[in-house]
Amino acid sequence: MNLRLSLSGWVVAVGFAFGGWAQAPTSAPTTAAKTKEMATVGGGCFWCTEAVFEKLPGVSKVVSGYAGGQAANPTYKEVCTGETGHAEVIQIEFDPTVITYDKLLEVFWHAHDPTTKNRQGGDAGTQYRSIILYHSPEQHAAALRSLELANAREFNGRITTEVVPLVKFYPAEDYHQDYFKNHPDKPYCQAVIAPKLYKLEKKGVVPAAK
Repeated sequence: MNLRLSLSGWVVAVGFAFGGWAQAPTSAPTTAAKTKEMATVGGGCFWCTEAVFEKLPGVSKVVSGYAGGQAANPTYKEVCTGETGHAEVIQIEFDPTVITYDKLLEVFWHAHDPTTKNRQGGDAGTQYRSIILYHSPEQHAAALRSLELANAREFNGRITTEVVPLVKFYPAEDYHQDYFKNHPDKPYCQAVIAPKLYKLEKKGVVPAAK
């Protein structure tokens, strides 16, 4: 009797153990992982590029920051000297099942002038350079392909955009985040960002404001 009970208990215990192992892998984490990717680009003042990409369906988060240089933990003041090597960039969290990396790059070419080296409008300096920082070999290949197509179709070989691997992204200070959303009446927002968004809306690059 004791032996029979012991064996029964062992079978139940093993059944629970293997049952637990069998049920451990679920599809939810895998699905979540596949529906979130990151992209990092720079095209002048990050207040502008942030405002553009925040309008895109499939983009869940945009963070302004610094990348592409050597200095660790740079501040806005330091980056503005042009001596850190960093550019003002944005890091984009997106759902590739809604918007692809290729589509983000299409918007990127429209969102700034990639033919002006170290300058966007009145903003001049290496920190305002056009740059794509790829996160993977796949993004690297996509960026080079997109650049080649944009050069051939629209920019006549004049693109100056750097395509480099992302080494480290440093988020900018809190007051830079969601700048246009938080300060739509500021002079820079009224004079630069709002007209840019209006132009991109008219072209169908970004959804029109509701």
